[in-house]
Amino acid sequence: MAAPSPKPSILGIEPYRPGRATAPGFAHPIKLSANENALGASPAARAAYVEAQGALHLYPDPRANALREALAAKHNIDPARIVFGTGSDELFAIGCQAYLQADDVMVQPQYAFAAWAIAARACGATVRSAPERDYHVDVDAMLAAVDDNTRVMFIANPANPTGTCIHASEMRRLHDGLRPDILLVLDGAYAEFADSDDDFAAYADAPNVCITRTFSKLYGLAALRIGWGYAPAPVVDALNRIRLPFNASGPAQAAALAALHDEAFVAASIAHTIRGRERLSRLLSGLGLIALPSTANFVTARVPSGARCEAGAICAKLAERGILVRGLEPYAMPDCLRISVGAERDWQSLEDALRAIVAPE
Repeated sequence: MAAPSPKPSILGIEPYRPGRATAPGFAHPIKLSANENALGASPAARAAYVEAQGALHLYPDPRANALREALAAKHNIDPARIVFGTGSDELFAIGCQAYLQADDVMVQPQYAFAAWAIAARACGATVRSAPERDYHVDVDAMLAAVDDNTRVMFIANPANPTGTCIHASEMRRLHDGLRPDILLVLDGAYAEFADSDDDFAAYADAPNVCITRTFSKLYGLAALRIGWGYAPAPVVDALNRIRLPFNASGPAQAAALAALHDEAFVAASIAHTIRGRERLSRLLSGLGLIALPSTANFVTARVPSGARCEAGAICAKLAERGILVRGLEPYAMPDCLRISVGAERDWQSLEDALRAIVAPE
């Protein structure tokens, strides 16, 4: 009997595999697998979320105007060029829907956030990955991967899953080397943790750059699924035509607005992250692992050949102790693991477990 059949491109997609969230025998494991804010959410954001419960029967502002104006003021950008998404993931999806079709090509780095390829392949496009150089984006390789069918390019800076960053001058060289009809999506999920955060000024007049941000990482609102993008007016117009209506909930808008204004919490989160990733890098390197240089809120480490434990075994043994980290097999990095910067109260448990597993006395 005949049955509905999805597009062939859909069945070729590998579903997104999130980091582990549970560990057998542990009601509350130490979760270092999803790059969440170690300090949680801002107290002001939590209070705004609770207050928003009085309006749960109302549809939210479809344009998120209060949040829009606050973001524009903070970053000195045009509020009309902001578009919101249910997390930045939705912006990746509708960006591909708007600009990719069958036989088009999307270019990304070798080690790239999995949601980009899912969004592109859902449109029937081909995904082409450019080789990296020592786990850093190689601008020359990215440009060499472009052909006449390329319509979209994705890049994150800092990158996920590696945590590495390329200099602003290299990013500019990448943009300058692209045809103007190629949409360059700059995923800035971890940008606030890096040393510089000037993408908005650098590409204010670029006709083909879409910068995306999220409230999931620095602002600790991962559960509320709210992200945003900044792009030229024609790109924003295209995205607004196909984004879902009311895609930023009322409680999410209220919490995001409060989080944006809680500058003390933001500063504390950044300071904690910088201290934490430096300490984590020192620990991993001291245990004989190769810690990649990170400017994000996590550290990725490569397990050298001949080590006592392979990366997968380290992840499994940590989980047995109630500590969840991210194995990177889905990213074609089977010899690597990614560890988020965690809360101070969990540091000693992580350190003791890693020492016992990787370098027992």
